[in-house]
Amino acid sequence: MRQLILTILACVLSTGVLAASCRATASKPVALVELYSSEGCSSCPPADKWLATLAHSKLVPSQVVPLALHVPYWDYIGWRDRFALSQFEQRQREAVRQGRSSAVYTPQVLLNGRDFRDWDGGLDRALAKIAQQPAKAVLTLDARTIDGKTQASLSGHAPAGALVVLARYESGLSSEVKAGENSGVRLTHDNVVRDWIELGHVPADGSLDFSHTLQRRADIQSARSGLAAFVQDAKSGEILQAVMLPQCTSD
Repeated sequence: MRQLILTILACVLSTGVLAASCRATASKPVALVELYSSEGCSSCPPADKWLATLAHSKLVPSQVVPLALHVPYWDYIGWRDRFALSQFEQRQREAVRQGRSSAVYTPQVLLNGRDFRDWDGGLDRALAKIAQQPAKAVLTLDARTIDGKTQASLSGHAPAGALVVLARYESGLSSEVKAGENSGVRLTHDNVVRDWIELGHVPADGSLDFSHTLQRRADIQSARSGLAAFVQDAKSGEILQAVMLPQCTSD
């Protein structure tokens, strides 16, 4: 059985409304890679390229969900990263507070919630080890897009109290940087998180039944965006399971 089943279920035109539906299920361990990056950081472009290579590798989405989270704390140098969100800096700092990381820095990679400094050479080994463990949760992510609005729902089962997060990401992005450490450089990015929604916590019975509607955004091209979701132990910060789904589009 495939570790992650990705099925395009339908794309139909009915009563003048174009709709598309998609589903992805993760029933075996799928790891989450978080790359904390910034367009104002001169050492970040190699990590951005590494994540882009990973995003297009055979490891995705059956073994790993790679996401780029841009942080704003390098904006003061002179270049404002238009993809940066303050909540990503807060997430980095929370990892330090919980002892999952020793410092807040860029580029930083977290693997299943923990600082992973061997990202440029040891990821395959780490993923193989994770794949040998029993799954700690089963997730099914459904998405239905109608007239540009995407209705996402997450079902399955996970440990009670785990945090449930939904993210919309976008690839094929680029910036002509005109100030700061990367002045004069054209930067490219894939799997950049554009929306981050904490849906809530898994109830006592361990069942998942969460939904959220993502509105059409003029600054996001739906054809190159997708969805990801994961559950995270609220106390330890460990990522228990992740799932990824290219967004169904009707544009």
